[in-house]
Amino acid sequence: MTHAHLPSSDHGASHHHPHAHGASHSHTHGHDASHSHSQGADDQAEILDLDAEVLAEHIAALISWLPVRTAPRAIVDLGCGTGAGTFALLDRFPEARVTAVDSSAAHLQRLREKACARGVEGRVRTVQADLDLTDWPDLGTPDLVWASASMHHMRHPDHALREVHGLLAPGGLFAVVELAGFPRFLPENAPEDRPGLEERCHTAGERFHAEHVPHRGADWGPMLTGAGFTLDGERTITVDIEASRDDRIGAYALGGLRRIRRGVADVLPPEDLAALDRLLDTDGPHSILRREDLGVRTERTVWAARREG
Repeated sequence: MTHAHLPSSDHGASHHHPHAHGASHSHTHGHDASHSHSQGADDQAEILDLDAEVLAEHIAALISWLPVRTAPRAIVDLGCGTGAGTFALLDRFPEARVTAVDSSAAHLQRLREKACARGVEGRVRTVQADLDLTDWPDLGTPDLVWASASMHHMRHPDHALREVHGLLAPGGLFAVVELAGFPRFLPENAPEDRPGLEERCHTAGERFHAEHVPHRGADWGPMLTGAGFTLDGERTITVDIEASRDDRIGAYALGGLRRIRRGVADVLPPEDLAALDRLLDTDGPHSILRREDLGVRTERTVWAARREG
C-alpha cells in the first residue's frame, strides 16, 4: 500500500461530502417528512460541495494515480453525489464522457447545473437509479467505473460488484474510493471546556454506523477479487490540511458535526451534547465558525480493479 502525504492547502473561499451518494438511507416520518427530507437533501448537497472544494487536490491525486492503460473515453460515476468525481474525471480525461448515476434527483439536478456553468454539459449524462435493485439501467460499456464513498451504502455490495464487472469493457478499470470515517476538524485538546469531544462523537458515531452501515471501513480488495476482478493496485492518501482561517473548512466542519449529532444525540453524555451544541450554535460565542484552529484530517483509499479479457 502506498501512503501519499500530500501537502496542506488553504486555498481561498468556497464544496462536497463524502457519503450518501448512490444510496440515500435517511428516512423521515410524519406530516413534515417532505420538508425534512428536502432540508436533509440540501444539507447533504452542501456538505458534498464543500468536501469537493476542500479536498479537490486529493481527489485529483487519486484519479491521477489510477493505472489506466489508455485514456478512458466512457466513464461511469456510481453514486456521483453533486459531481466531485464527475468533474475531476472530466478534467483529467478531456476526451471522456461521464455517465453520472445517483439515487437523488436533487443531487443530479445540482450536478447538471454545474455542468452547464462549466460548459461541459455535452460530456455528462445523468441517470437516476437505485443501485441496490436487481436490474440496473443501461450504463453502456465504460472503460472506467468510479465509485467514491458510495459502495459502503449498498445493501448488497456483492451484487453491485458483479454488475460493474459485467458492464466494464474488457481491460477496463473499476476504482473504489472509500474514506476512513468522516474527517476530524478540531485539535485534540478542543474545545476547552470538553477536550476530546470530537473523538468521542466519532466513537459514538462509529457504533451507530457499525449497525446501520456495516460495509463502511471494509477491505474491498477481497470482495473485488471475489467478484472476478484482478486487483491492480491500492493506494491510501493521508489528508492533513493544517489549521487555517478558511471559511470553507468552517462550513465543512459545521455541516459534518451537525450530521454526526443526529446519529449520536441519544448516546452522548449530557455534558458532551451541551458542548457540541455550543459549537453548533452559529450565533454563540463558542461557534465552530469563530475558531481559527480548524484543519481537516482523514484518509482516503482507492482500490483499482481490472476486468481482464
